[in-house]
Amino acid sequence: MSCIQKEFNLQSKKRGFHLITNEVLENIPELKNYKTGIAHIFIQHTSASLIINENADPTVREDMENYFNQIVPEDANYYRHTLEGPDDMTSHIKGSVLGSSVSIPVKNGKFNLGTWQGIYLCEHRNHGGRRKLVVTIIGE
Repeated sequence: MSCIQKEFNLQSKKRGFHLITNEVLENIPELKNYKTGIAHIFIQHTSASLIINENADPTVREDMENYFNQIVPEDANYYRHTLEGPDDMTSHIKGSVLGSSVSIPVKNGKFNLGTWQGIYLCEHRNHGGRRKLVVTIIGE
């Protein structure tokens, strides 16, 4: 049994839902050394999220963004935490709903995702900047 942990920044992305599976894989070449295990991916931010979802049709990502903008509108007058702009509190709400980590099984040096699954960065801020991930792989 062995374990590694790596921290790295993702390229800055505009607001929306972005497929980042390949960007994550590029930053953890050590994955190929694991026959079996689990990869835990954590984002160190409160205004962005990580999820696993459809990796083929980009309209899924557009629909996800549209849905969350409707259920958590920026123009609601009841938000008090607005010092950093109208997208600040809404980003924290979306981040809490979607979550800050995903866990993925590892098999034969690769993520054991389903055929149509990929890792999304859910960027909830209009100008979120670079996002830092921590990846921990435990296995053999």
